[in-house]
Order: sequence, then C-alpha cells, then structure tokens
Amino acid sequence: MEARAANLQMAYTQSGVRQIVENILSRKKENTCIRYDRLAYSRARGQYVLFLSSQEYVGVAQMLELRRAVAAQLPEMQDFRVVVRQPAALLEDALLLERTVREFLVAEEPGLIPFLCPCKVARQGDFLEIIFGRELAPELFSRMQAAQKVERFLEESYGLELKIRKLTCDLNAEQTQKESQSAAQIYTRFVKKSALPKRPEQRRSAQREQGAQARAAGAAPEASQGGRKQAPPRARRARSMEGELTKIADLLPESEAIIEGDILFVETRLIRDGKDTLLTFGITDYTSSIKCKKFLKGTVDELLEQIKKGKRFKVRGRNTYDAYAREYTFHVLGVQETHKTELMDEAEHKRVELHLHTTMSAQDGVSSAEAYIARAAKWGHRAVAITDHGVVQAFPEAANAAKKYGIKVIFGMEAYLVDDQKKIYKGAEDRSFLDEFIVFDIETTGFRPDSCEIIEIGAVRVKNGEILDTFGMFARPKKGIPYEITKLTGITEAMVEDAPEIEEVIEKFWAFAGDACLVAHNADFDTAFVFKKSQAMGIEVKSDVLDTLAVARAHLKQLKSFKLNKLGDYYGVSFGHHRAVNDAEATAKIMLHMFAELKQKGVQTLQGLNTLADAKSIAKSARPFHAIILCKNKTGLVNLYKLVSLGHLEYFHTRPRIPKSVMAQHREGLIFGSACEQGEIYRAILEGADDAQLEELAAFYDYLEIQPHGNNAFLIREGRVADEEELSEINRRICRIASKRGMPVCATTDAHFLNEEDAYFRQILMETTGFKDADQQAPLFFKTTAQMLEDFSYLGEQKAMEVVVENPNAIADQVEQIELFPKETAMPYIENADKEILERAYAKAKRLYGDPLPQIIQQRLDKEMGSIIRNGFAVLYWSAMKLVDKSMQDGYLVGSRGSVGSSFAAFADDITEVNPLPPHYRCPKCQHYDFNVDREKYGCGVDMPEAYCPVCGEKYIADGFDIPFEVFLGLNAEKVPDIDLNFSGEYRPRANKYVEELFGEEYVFRAGTISAIQENTAKGIVRKFAEMHNMQLNSAELERLAMGISGVKKTTGQHPGGLVIVPHGREIYEFSPIQKPADKMAADTVTTHFDFNSMHDILIKLDILGHDNPTMIRMLQDLIGFDPLKIPLNDPKTMSLFTSTQALGITPEQIRGVTLGTFGIPEFGTPATMSILKKTKPKTLSELIRISGISHGTDVWKGNAEDLIDSGTAPLSGVICTRDDIMNHLVHKGVEHKMAFFIMESVRKGKWAKGKEKDQQKMEQAMRDAGVEEWFIESCRKIQYMFPKAHAVAYVVMALRIAYC
Repeated sequence: MEARAANLQMAYTQSGVRQIVENILSRKKENTCIRYDRLAYSRARGQYVLFLSSQEYVGVAQMLELRRAVAAQLPEMQDFRVVVRQPAALLEDALLLERTVREFLVAEEPGLIPFLCPCKVARQGDFLEIIFGRELAPELFSRMQAAQKVERFLEESYGLELKIRKLTCDLNAEQTQKESQSAAQIYTRFVKKSALPKRPEQRRSAQREQGAQARAAGAAPEASQGGRKQAPPRARRARSMEGELTKIADLLPESEAIIEGDILFVETRLIRDGKDTLLTFGITDYTSSIKCKKFLKGTVDELLEQIKKGKRFKVRGRNTYDAYAREYTFHVLGVQETHKTELMDEAEHKRVELHLHTTMSAQDGVSSAEAYIARAAKWGHRAVAITDHGVVQAFPEAANAAKKYGIKVIFGMEAYLVDDQKKIYKGAEDRSFLDEFIVFDIETTGFRPDSCEIIEIGAVRVKNGEILDTFGMFARPKKGIPYEITKLTGITEAMVEDAPEIEEVIEKFWAFAGDACLVAHNADFDTAFVFKKSQAMGIEVKSDVLDTLAVARAHLKQLKSFKLNKLGDYYGVSFGHHRAVNDAEATAKIMLHMFAELKQKGVQTLQGLNTLADAKSIAKSARPFHAIILCKNKTGLVNLYKLVSLGHLEYFHTRPRIPKSVMAQHREGLIFGSACEQGEIYRAILEGADDAQLEELAAFYDYLEIQPHGNNAFLIREGRVADEEELSEINRRICRIASKRGMPVCATTDAHFLNEEDAYFRQILMETTGFKDADQQAPLFFKTTAQMLEDFSYLGEQKAMEVVVENPNAIADQVEQIELFPKETAMPYIENADKEILERAYAKAKRLYGDPLPQIIQQRLDKEMGSIIRNGFAVLYWSAMKLVDKSMQDGYLVGSRGSVGSSFAAFADDITEVNPLPPHYRCPKCQHYDFNVDREKYGCGVDMPEAYCPVCGEKYIADGFDIPFEVFLGLNAEKVPDIDLNFSGEYRPRANKYVEELFGEEYVFRAGTISAIQENTAKGIVRKFAEMHNMQLNSAELERLAMGISGVKKTTGQHPGGLVIVPHGREIYEFSPIQKPADKMAADTVTTHFDFNSMHDILIKLDILGHDNPTMIRMLQDLIGFDPLKIPLNDPKTMSLFTSTQALGITPEQIRGVTLGTFGIPEFGTPATMSILKKTKPKTLSELIRISGISHGTDVWKGNAEDLIDSGTAPLSGVICTRDDIMNHLVHKGVEHKMAFFIMESVRKGKWAKGKEKDQQKMEQAMRDAGVEEWFIESCRKIQYMFPKAHAVAYVVMALRIAYC
C-alpha cells in the first residue's frame, strides 16, 4: 500500500490530480456545482479519499458515476473513495434523506437489496430509525455492520452526526415503484458492472490466488509472527472444497459459501428414535462464529471422530434460517481439516517471562495459569513466573501445570508497595508552627518537569499563624499551552501573551520566598518543577519543604480522600477563583487549621510531625506503587505468604498494600523487581527525578524492569510522553541507572492474556465495568523471544539479547524448584483418638448385633477401621464424634451430609444415623439378626414388612440402606474424609467455638473460596457489551466470547461451614496465606487465601454447616414434646403426603390446585421435585431417596430417567438416581469391583457426558461383557453430576421427621 502511494505521487502531483478531476467535472452540466478540494491517503483504511464539495445535492448515483470516471483517468489509484461534502440542511427533507440512505446501502451492500425495498428511514433529532418490510432485515443489517457505514457516510458527506438507534420491521410496509427503480438503477449501472465475468482460465487462477490469500488471512490469529508448526490435513469430501473463502461475519442469508475456522464446541444428539445422529458444532474465524449442523445416517460416522474442539476446518455449507434455533445456522455440505498454524518460539536462546497475570488478577487477566505454562513449555522456555496483582491464588493451578508440562514455575506476585520510610518533614532545621512559611502552588503545561513548563506561580507568606503577603505571576511558555491544560486550569494563550519568561518569574519568586520553609500540597510535584528550573538557572536550592498532603494523611486518618478540595470541604475553606495564588491561600488556611489541632495533641514543631505517622496509616493513605516479588526457595515462599497475609489483614485499603519496611523485613528468599510504569522507578522518571534520586530508589530492588512501547503507549495518548522515542529514552535511562549500580535489567511483557486477539475478551470485561479507554487495549500478550527482541531492537542487538534473554534466565537460575504443598496431608494429632473411635465403634456394633459380631459386620468394620487408622484419619472421625456428642448433649439433633453415611464406622461412632449395611432385620432384645433379604425387592430396611425375632419373639428393627463404603473414601480408602455435618443454624456458632476448644484457636481457620465468572454470568456480560455497541450476536459467537471471559476471578469468600485445621507446632504460612473473606475488613472471620478445593488433601477440613431442619425439629420437639429419634420412617399417613393432600384434611382446591401435601416439607416442596413426585407416585422410603437423588443431580431426570420411565424401559427402582446405583448395579451384574468403582466415579463427575473420559470405550465394553443393558450405558453418557445416596438418605430422614409433625 505504501509502495502504491509512492507510485501515485511519482505519476501525478496534487495539481495534476486536481486538473484531471476538474476536467471530468466540467464535462457534464450536473457536475458544475461540484468543486475539487483535495486528495488524501488514509493509512487507517489503506486507501485514497478524493474530497469534493457542493452546495447543491449530489446523489449517490452521481457520486458513483464520478468515481468511475476518475478511476478511468487515474488507474494507479485502484481502490479509492469519493466523498462529496454537502450542506447538512439538504437532508432536512425527510424523503431526500430516506432516498440517500437507501441508495448508499444499495451501492455499499448489494446483499441488502432484497430487504431495502420497502425500507423507510425516519429521523428523530440526532437519531435515525430504519423500518424494513422484511422480518430478517434488522438482524442482517446489524450483522453486516451497515449502521456504522451509514453513520460514517452521513458524517463525511453532510457533517451529520446521526446515530442509528432503532431497527424495526413492519410487514405491512409497501414498496413504491420509484424506490424499486432507483435501487435497480444503481445496482445495474454501478454495482453489477463492477464485477465483470472472467474467462475460465482467469477465474481458476483467481480462485487459487484468493484461496491462498483467504487461508492465510483466515488462519488462527497466533500465526502472525514466529515459527510455524503444521498438523497434517485430513479430508471428508462431500462437495468440492475449492473456492473463495467467506468470512463468517460476511455470510449472506440463504447463500452457499466456504468458511474456515477453529472448532469451538461439538454436540451430538440421537434423532429418529436413536437411529440417526444430529451433529452440531460451533466454528469461528474470529470475525464471528456460527453453528454448523449435519444430519448423519446411523450412529457411527467418521465425521464424529474427526470434528473435535480446537481443530481447524474448512466447511462448505448453506447459511439458512433455523426456525427451531431462531437464528441462521450453517448446514454442512462438506468439510476438510486444514493446517492449524501455531505460533512457535524458534529462537536458539529463549527468554523467560518474569511478569505475567492470570485469571486470578481479578477482572484484569483473562488467561489461566495452565494456559500460559503449557505455552511456555511448548515453546521450550525453561521457566515462567506467575505474578498476579496482590494475590497468589493461581499458585495451586500453576504448580499442577508445571508438573504436568515439565517446566519450572517461578512463584511470584505484583505487590502494591507503599513507601512508609518517607518522613513527613525532612528539613535540616526544626521549626515551630509560628515560624515563617511560604505556601505556594504552580500551574504547568504538563506532568513532566523535564519536558513541560511552568505557566503560573502563586504564593502566600505565613508567619505567627497569619497570612501576611501574597505573590502571583504568569510565565510565558516557549511551546504554548495545550488545550487540555487550558480546560484544566482556565489559563489561555492570551492570558500569558504579555507575561515574562519563566526565568524572571523564578527570580522574583525566590526574592519573595527567601530562606523560609516552602509548603505545598503534594509538594513533590511543585518542588520538582521549581527546583529543576532553578538549578538550570544556577540558583542553589537549600529550602526545607513541608507537604500538607503528608500531614493530612497522618493527622486526618478518618478521611477517605486527601485532595485539596476535600480538605477544604472538611475545614470549610473556600477556594475563590481557580488561580495559583488562590490555591496557595487555601492550602495555607488548611495548614493553619491542622497546626491548631496538632497543638492540642502536643505536637509543636515540624520535626514532631514525624511522630504522627505509622506504617498502617501510611499504607492506607499513600499512593501505592507496583513491585514484583519472586520466590527463590521455600523460605521465600513462606515469607511471600506472610507478606500477602499482612497486606490483606493489616494494611488493606481498596487493595492489599505492603509497606516498604515490611517487605524489607521479610526479604529472605525473595527477589524484588521494579515492575511496570506504575513502579517506583518509572514513576520517578515521569515526575522528573534526577539520577541520584533514581539510584537511591533502585537500591531497594534486585533487578529493574522495562517493557515494550505498546504497554505504555497510553502515556503518549495522555500527553505525558511526547512520542515513542521518549519511551525508548526512558528505557535507556533505566538501563543506565542499573548499569551504574551493577544491577540486571529484565524485559517483560506484563502479559494479561495469552494470544494477541484475546485482548478483545479483556476489553469486554473492562468496558462492562466502566473503564473508559478499554477499547484501546495494550498488546499485553505472551510473546516469543523474536517478538521481544524486535520490541527492544532500539537498544542494539547485544543489549536487547541481554535484557530479553540473558538476564531473565539468570534470575530464573536463582530460583529453586519449589514444592508448593507438603507431599502428605498435614494431620492434627490428638492423643488416643484412634483408640477412642475404635472402642466406641466396636462397643456399639456389639450392642446392636451381639458378641461375637456377625462376619459381614466384623469384616466391614475391620476393613473400615483399619483403613481409617492406617491412613491417619482417626482424628477426623474423633473430632466429628465429639462435635455430634456435644450438640446432642446440648439438645440439638445433627444431620449428616455427603457420603459419610457410606461408612459403617461413622454410624458406629454416632457420627451419622445412616446405617450403610444391606437391608436386614435385627432384634433390639437378643441381638439376633437376619441378612437374608431380597436386595432387589427392598432398597432399604424401612421398606421391609414387619417381622419378629424367631429367638425371643421381640419385634425386629428393620435397618440398612445398602451403601458401599468405597463411595466415601475411595477404592482403597485413601481419600481424605470429607465429613459434612448439618447443625442447627442457631447452634452452629457454638459448634465452631467447640472446634477451637478441641484444636486451639490459633490453629483453626475458615476455608476460603474464590468466585469466578461462570458461563451464564459470562453470557450476561457479553450481552451487555453487545448492547453497548449495538451488536447482535448469534448463539455461537455469544458462546465464544463468553468462554473467553469465563473463569476470571470476581471475588473471594468463605466456605459455608468449612473449618481448616493446622497441626500443632506448624504455621498456616506453610500451606497458604490468610485474608478476610471478600476483603471485608470489618469481618471477624479469617480464611485461607487459597480456595480450599485446591488444597483439599493438604489440610483437613471439618464442615460445620448450618441447616434449618435441625432447628425446626428442635422447635417442634419443644412445642409438642416428642423424641425425634423415635418417629417411624414408614408411617402411612406421612408417606401419603407425597401423593395426596388427604392426610392434611384439605383439598387441592384449597391450596391453589396443588395435589400434593409436600409444600412445607424440606427438599420436596419445590416445583421441580413435585413434578417428579406426581409422575412417580412414591410409596416407599427407598423411592423417596431415589427421588431426592434425582432432584439434586444434573441431567439425571430430564431427557434421561424420565424418558426411561415414560417409555416403560425401566421403573423408578431401576433407573440411575444416585451414584451408588451405578456401582451396586454393575457389581450385581458381575462387573469387576474395581472397574465398577471407576465407572461410578467417572460418570458421577460428568466425564462421560463431557467426553473427558479417555477409557470410556473400555469401560462401556466391560459393561456390555457383563450383560449390562444398553439403556443403562446410554443413561450414564448423559449424566453431568450425581448425588451420593447417603446424602439423600440423610435429607429424606430429616424431611420425614418434619413431615410427621
């Protein structure tokens, strides 16, 4: 394009172009009103623009005619636009406006022609409404981004800033003959003729060329730079795949096209009674996305194996409207796997990234730690650092990923550093509050004393607590006053036109100030300008300085803001006119108010002010800088955890701040870097610090950091830096400072996203949360060595290699391979805990079943207790046993949750009332038992008929819920037990306190949680973004954009009842930092910094949950005086509530037509559960348990168990309802025990449904070999999540007790 511009300039001068255009205009009478203005080249659009003007109306057809004539005379221009500027008043005629818009659209987007007649355009103020006569037109108009083109055309041609606010459809709108003729005329004369047919050989050649160009343009965005790695193509040819590629964003309705892109997701659904398959997949080329559909004969097809998420395909198909999906979908005619081009780092010597942000940098980073680490490992990088803003919550994921990909992770953080070592008053001479002070203020042309100028100085003299004299002068700048400064200060060029130059003003200021102490608000800014200019003039500066900002921060700790106007509001000080002398006077009055209050505190002199400040108050009020902290070893990791904890607990104010002195105290094992433009060094340079000051600041760090120009381009936009050359000079200066001190300089990307195109995801997040410049994203992506060397080439080849490759690798060499967590679970130790649980369990078992114990019980109890004690889990059972005992003694029933009911040892230790043994009878008098029960017929003991002991005649107790122990602790009982207990909500605080009594308050912490953006929330955010930009997204593009922001951290919290126990003699900092939940400093609770799920097997967790059921039972017990443990669980009237209202003595009509009596029964009063009850009509406890399991699972009922029951394939007792059903059924069928367990675990986690189980085919074959039904296997494939049976039993038992009352 640049070459083309040069060629045109060589061929024609501006005067030559002007002459050619004027000759063309003079040939036709209708063109004589048009005048030539200029020819310009638009770099942004890569084309020429011919600007003309006319005071009379020039229609679109006339413009196109002109363009054709000019193109014939100036063939070198090739692609150019003609803009005829016309008076806006011409389009006040509504009909003329409508005609102009319609004709422009016909010329610009001929694909819209069928939708533009009829088409009405209505203007309302600064907004347009376009009314189409066809239903699909508004959506198509938006997808083609025609609104922006119309708005640009009207602004360029008529100066009208009109926005298209509304697109509507009126099917009754009629097309006039005139409308149709004008549209047809433009299309026939200009649009259609512009695409002349080519000869066959030309067409084939053009198609090959266009296909190659399209493949290059449509390749994955990663392919922009660096080396390439290509996967072999694989084809399925239903139709020819040759032809020009169409961007997905440019697809026209009801048209056939070829698109190319990456697969976003794949879905399959059986249709026609399971005989055929509907394949649906999303594809994106990053201009947009679309759903593709293909109907396949049968259930086996090579396409099902070929189309996988993440692969790249070329797809031929037809873009048709899908009435079911209510959007356009791409109906597949043929597919071909294409080369997926990947960006690779092929440098011989590779860099190491030391500054990188993951999704744990809340609402800022959009790529996961694993994604970065996988990329670094793939590129052959030796190490990569994780440095999120103020947190280390990505460490667990990073540690796992590092092991997975075989790369060293450098654990680190970008800290919010505050300088608490800076004194309020650093003067050599102590002064009383009654001494003489010169309070001054300046106005400047910018922020940088080395490149900006002073344009006004105002000052007042204060002595003995009174304002005695004033000084005020303008200074004439050499470079003029920027518009933004005039807006900010009110100072215009005219006001300073006759002012003296700054040298004269400075001399007069010092004559006024003398040797008095200088005072200013944010004095570093004012003194930097004045002192720098004075020194340049040869004036020796010896003045002491007092900063009222520092005094206010130390004295007025209760204020949230210390800006001058806020302090003025606090003290009732008015500012008058916004001149420097007025601000100086206001500052002086505020200073005198503070002096008066400080005297009452006993502070009389300026040196005394230094006693006011403490690290905590400074940390909460001072401006924070960024600093990088990297861990060298395990000692450093513990120290980093302590710093994170202190930042969150002691010094938190809007963000976790860390005082510089505190960082220094915990420096062992850590490496400090100077960070980005928000670091101390870079900020000091921007604020005019000299080299001596920079060297003093640099002494705190182990290395200095520089970043690419793109990271700091916003400084140019804001006017704080002149251009890229100045950015280069700043980085060169940092290198010089480091060289003087013998320190390394490291170049980093400050990555916030993995790929360059991922900036769009960050823009979505930032725009929807109110960031104004979010659409100007810096290129903060993870770069190759070659890309970084290119970014720093201005330093010279040798220096660039040093800062990009050598120094970061040297830093990485200092870092050890750190094991994030201990290899074994850190179990607390309680003396004799194993003995207590053992004795109690066997005592209860013998009390219920006799001595000696039945073999089935002896074997199970021996197995469970052996595993529990051998694996060190005795203390967990002991603590749960103690908690239940305490609650029961205090009169509150406890319900168990989760899988603990799978453990007979837990039942025997009175932790749960769920007996997991197979259904059986036992005699309460002589301990006789009978396990000879039909387990297929009876799902639990409660459902069995009454029976009597054949030995003593006592009525049997029917017991047992048939739950395998493996559900709780795994196949080999190696899983750390997760014992959840439901306490009464009003009793839970007492239970928490009792845990602290058992283990020690300093060893008990709440389990932390991390809340991230979930899929539905992400879609809501994307919809909001689309509304802000007047975009219409189809479901595939919505899915793509939502996937891009899903998983980004929102906030932190606390587990509803989880308490983490640290063993005696060990610190929490060995395992995790600590913080307040959601950073709410008023909260009494302290949680783990890590989400407990990431450290589940590292520390033990007790779940002390609050629930309404125990509270309700306690209230009912107090009201009617019954023993809840004696309530029968098979009471007929109680059971009837689940099928009718008769037992309540009311009719459905009295409760709005509801036919069930379960409204007030926990777990069974929701509409979803009641619909299951109506369909299944349960009569037994085991059926209620199955329904509870169904209602708490995901994809267990709808489209699964419900269909099986409706079709008569299986009854409620036969379908899968809880995870235990899978293992029990498979073992019963003869599947090997171990295989049955792994199948259960895989299915209940949704691995089959999500296609993430690599051994699924092997598992399915094992099931078929054992004769497991095909419908059972198909049911397993659909399940996303399953409830444990023990949990369902506990819920139902509690619910029945409440229902009984």
